Amino acid sequence: MAKIFTDADFQQEVLDYKGLAVVDFFAEWCGPCKMLAPIIEQLAEENKDVKIGKVNVDESMNTARQYEVMSIPAIIFFKDGQIVAQMVGMKSKGDLEAKIKELK
Repeated sequence: MAKIFTDADFQQEVLDYKGLAVVDFFAEWCGPCKMLAPIIEQLAEENKDVKIGKVNVDESMNTARQYEVMSIPAIIFFKDGQIVAQMVGMKSKGDLEAKIKELK
């Protein structure tokens, strides 16, 4: 299951993590975010070696602002705490799987 990251734990959970972390920035009211949610959950179940989680932009505004998230869904890929890729908008499971495989 994808973990919900917050302003309080983002540093520890994502930036201090050694390895690949995939973060889906979303909002409860966002239609495309709701369509992406089950894909994120599937990826979290299928990629145990990758930290996959979500940030609710309405509840963790500081983190969203820090990464200049203006459109959602936004997926940011971190490797060893550094941004290595970004995707904005609804993406297919295949697109996300390919990006994860490329960045591992």
